Amino acid sequence: MSQFEDDQQGDSKVLTKTKTRTKLARPRLYKVLLHNDDFTPREFVVVVLQHVFHLTESDASRLMLYVHKNGVGVVGLYPFSIAETKVAEVGSLAQQAEVPLLCTIEPDTGDGDGEGGDGGDDRDDGGDVN
Repeated sequence: MSQFEDDQQGDSKVLTKTKTRTKLARPRLYKVLLHNDDFTPREFVVVVLQHVFHLTESDASRLMLYVHKNGVGVVGLYPFSIAETKVAEVGSLAQQAEVPLLCTIEPDTGDGDGEGGDGGDDRDDGGDVN
């Protein structure tokens, strides 16, 4: 966009304004993994998945069953700080309930291996704990 400006001698000059846009890179995503154990009640796992990851009861049950059969499943993909917070929240709830429920974080490789369900943007076909 240009704009005219008169200088001291009455001559006109053209001034140009250049707009610059800064493009932000997408943050790296991390998998939040839910691990099976033989002690945490299935119902507790479903409630935790609903509360922490905002899954529906049916999605939480499907994920819980997936993890139960396969040993581990992806709950969701998140930026690191959010993944870390969710893992800490699950750990806190498990500690309060005195159960060994475990969630961990792993960098997403983008391989789309589809293990488990997904509380993040890319929901998979469910999984299980216990």
